Amino acid sequence: MNKTTLALIFAAGALVAGCKSNEPKSEEAAAAPAPAAATQQQASAPAPAKPECPPEDPKAKKKTDKSKSAKNAKNKTAEKPVDCEPAKPAAAAAPAPAAATPAARSGRLMHGPYDISANKPVTDISQVQSGQGTMVKGEREWDGEITGVPAGGTTFTKLRIGMSRQQAMDAAGPPTDQGAYITGKAWIPFYFGSDRARWEMAYKGKGRLIFSQNAGFGTDFYLTWIIHSDKDTGYR
Repeated sequence: MNKTTLALIFAAGALVAGCKSNEPKSEEAAAAPAPAAATQQQASAPAPAKPECPPEDPKAKKKTDKSKSAKNAKNKTAEKPVDCEPAKPAAAAAPAPAAATPAARSGRLMHGPYDISANKPVTDISQVQSGQGTMVKGEREWDGEITGVPAGGTTFTKLRIGMSRQQAMDAAGPPTDQGAYITGKAWIPFYFGSDRARWEMAYKGKGRLIFSQNAGFGTDFYLTWIIHSDKDTGYR
């Protein structure tokens, strides 16, 4: 084997060794972007929430010794987190809405089953006239009227047009004053219909109840007019 052949063999061996040494470098180059991807993932992750700062001690403000105040402030600074947020005040609880009555929810003023939303308050019982209230149909087919606005806690809302005197007193209680009087119908010749005479019951702070005499020669009276008035003195 001459020198030329040996030189070629050594050159070929060096070339093969160089190729093998370059193979790991290509793998490292492919793995190089991995740190950049990890950095991008960390950047996209949300920042952790900051803790709330501890409340300040009001006693520290009352101290007049500057050296002690400075020392306390230093200690408190060391106790606080490096990065914190001030504590947020607690939200006040909203008051619960008051429960509305069925009449209030519907926007109507009711007297039992009767809608009296068009009524106005009665301030002077002596000035009340028939026709100022709401006309309704009651028990026993009696037509009647409800005037005024019910006062708070009144027992008049239990009453129904067409009730007898005894039924009305059982529902509303005994009156403060009461009595009878005749109407203009009593002077009509050969008139034997109803409402020739009336019976009036006055209730202090509640109003008045007017009963009409039944038709014929009977002496029974039935409720035909309910007057609500918290200004009523209770005396006729």
